[in-house]
Amino acid sequence: MGPGGAAVVKTRDLTKHFGPLVAVDGVDLEVRRGEVFGFLGPNGAGKTTTIRLLLDFLRPTRGSATVLGGSGADPAMRRRIGYLPADLHRDPRYRADELFSFLASLRGGVDPGFLRALVQRFDLDPARPVGELSTGNRRKIGIVQAFDPRPELLILDEPSSGLDPLLQHEFLLLLREAVAEGTTVLLSSHVLPEVERVADRVAILRRGSLVTLTDVAELRRRTRQRIDLLVSGDVDAEVFAGVPGVVERRSSGNLVQLVVEGSMDAVVKAAAGLHVARITTSGGDLEQLFLDHYRQDDR
Repeated sequence: MGPGGAAVVKTRDLTKHFGPLVAVDGVDLEVRRGEVFGFLGPNGAGKTTTIRLLLDFLRPTRGSATVLGGSGADPAMRRRIGYLPADLHRDPRYRADELFSFLASLRGGVDPGFLRALVQRFDLDPARPVGELSTGNRRKIGIVQAFDPRPELLILDEPSSGLDPLLQHEFLLLLREAVAEGTTVLLSSHVLPEVERVADRVAILRRGSLVTLTDVAELRRRTRQRIDLLVSGDVDAEVFAGVPGVVERRSSGNLVQLVVEGSMDAVVKAAAGLHVARITTSGGDLEQLFLDHYRQDDR
């Protein structure tokens, strides 16, 4: 099922105070069934607190939250959720296979074949005690235990933190496979290119408040890219005058520098008449838009 339909996660005026500190401030959001929802913000923005409110680990000061149409406090609801916290604390004396067995018993059982496949996929030694594992291997345990029950909803808080690039790639493949099977994903991450590759929509949280909630496709349309074209011979930036999307242009000798908003199609066609030796781009991804948004907010 594609994104749409009834909300799997819904909050209304969700607010949490810790004494004088407002950690979450009137957050309204909906995560649609079948989508990957990116939840972005720097440390201290309130992302993890929001997730803990969804799962009823914390109680709101004001407002409400529903998960899968019910309460995160309901054990029946929790059995339908796969959760990976940002800080995964497990008793260091226990082996990974003992932890998986214990969690499976709480859920009423899981597919042992799928569990074995996940363990092999992430190259885990399930017989080693957790205390002997590296940070990356402990993170793998968290990923396996979150995906193992094939949940309806995955709530992932900094899921690829501590993974090397190959395993980050493997994690994204696993995530896409889960979504293809109908899983809904709430993905909180600082790895912004990772979110851009998989998310349908993103929310940006700043100091506990929601400051942006939009489609990734719309963000790409709004973002600007900086392009340097190194050409053979001198060139005048006026070659790009009137080209759709070009909002700034300058040239110096054989270097043309452009700022382009939205689609690159017209710029590429205009550049086809030049002998281009090298193209360098910067900005234009979700990370740049994220940083630009915060700078604008600060101003």
